[in-house]
Amino acid sequence: MTERPDIHTEALQLFSADEASYYRLLPYNRDGSGRVSCFGEEERDYSATISEIKAIYGFEVDVLPVSRTELSRLLSTCYRHDPGQGAAHVMQDDEDSVVSLLSEAYSMKASDIHIEPAEDRCRVRFRIDGRLMERHVIERSAYPAVVNRIKIMSGLDISEKRLPQDGRILYSRNGVRFDIRTSVMPTIHGEKIVLRLLISDRGRLSLENLGLDERQYRDYVEVVSRPHGMILISGPTGSGKSTTLYATLERLNRPDNNILTIEDPVEYTIEGISQMQLKEEIGLTFPVALRTFLRQDPDIIMLGEIRDSETAEMAVRSSLTGHLLLSTLHTNSAWGCITRLSDMGIHPYLLSETLAACIAQRLVRLLCPHCKRPVEPPDGFLQKFGISGKATAFEAAGCRNCYFTGYSGRVAIYEVIAIDRGLREAIRNGSTDEGRLLKERGIKTLMDSALSLYLSGKTSLEEIYPIISSITVLN
Repeated sequence: MTERPDIHTEALQLFSADEASYYRLLPYNRDGSGRVSCFGEEERDYSATISEIKAIYGFEVDVLPVSRTELSRLLSTCYRHDPGQGAAHVMQDDEDSVVSLLSEAYSMKASDIHIEPAEDRCRVRFRIDGRLMERHVIERSAYPAVVNRIKIMSGLDISEKRLPQDGRILYSRNGVRFDIRTSVMPTIHGEKIVLRLLISDRGRLSLENLGLDERQYRDYVEVVSRPHGMILISGPTGSGKSTTLYATLERLNRPDNNILTIEDPVEYTIEGISQMQLKEEIGLTFPVALRTFLRQDPDIIMLGEIRDSETAEMAVRSSLTGHLLLSTLHTNSAWGCITRLSDMGIHPYLLSETLAACIAQRLVRLLCPHCKRPVEPPDGFLQKFGISGKATAFEAAGCRNCYFTGYSGRVAIYEVIAIDRGLREAIRNGSTDEGRLLKERGIKTLMDSALSLYLSGKTSLEEIYPIISSITVLN
């Protein structure tokens, strides 16, 4: 029996799930000349289909025949829906169908479900490992009923279709708790829904499991064990900052600590901690909450985000009065927290007195261990970063275990700067030579962490390139 060719991730991306199902073709390779090789049904005439694809997409198609059953199985595996019925028209107006969708998303470890209408169809996409993948197509006629069912489950107004709405679903099934945040937004084709799954049974949040190396873990645990000071975690949206904060609170959550949080939104509830939801429409802002917290005899305060100068001033004041304060900022590096707070009007002297640590982090997809393949790093790449000798790296391939994405799971990489006496002096004097200061202390930067993960064979150059290139440009 002839061995079946490998399916390449980049080839799969040529068609959406709906297009592959419509054409009954699964692309598995694209050669240097632009010709695309596809699996297709045996004894099926693809002449007209090939002409249509050539006219629309501009590439030639070669068809390798397989049985109808095998093609359906491959399409289902690669595109994550049942292509045997064409587009996966699912979810009628009963609650069981919505629950089934939530259960499916949970089993695939999706973080979000996007249900979005278009002119002639409605699609369902799951965000898995940070990337959106199409999963189902809903019949246009069934979509309003699906929207209403989700609104009812979320406690929203089904008659309001002109304004955005936010809600929440609390649901348990087979011992699994679904804590789901619902966002409904009107579009020109109808209401789009995004469901964020916050599932509490995927293991207790633990600092040991986040991705900190031995030195970073030791430094971070030391600073969060202090009775006062300000700890800032930076990174773009979706970099895992909230997960790090919640893992930190889990560690600090003891009977002798009074922990208060103000969040937007509260993503996970932790027993023993008083958590408050931000409500700016009624005047419950970060500064207002912080003023209230200071009258609640707190030991530890978690502030969801420092967004403006007033919040920054209140955060510094809170840490100055003997509290441990945890918060986040949107900056590109750990040292960037200092620059950002200075721009918000915080005097360097106050920063040097209150800042205990600043941390930067990113999330990186891990290569699928079943199909990753060895590859030599590009010529001159290691030398560019001062790495001598040779190294064997790995790249994504794609297999059934990872649904032909080449990746499975994510891990955080960190830059942890514990502020010592010398760094306090540098902050007070407004030093901009942070590269030398960090190197003298042997502090691993985000770039170092990304390169280390790549050279250990756990991720690909493609995955870390956006991180190292942005840092290189900034520096």
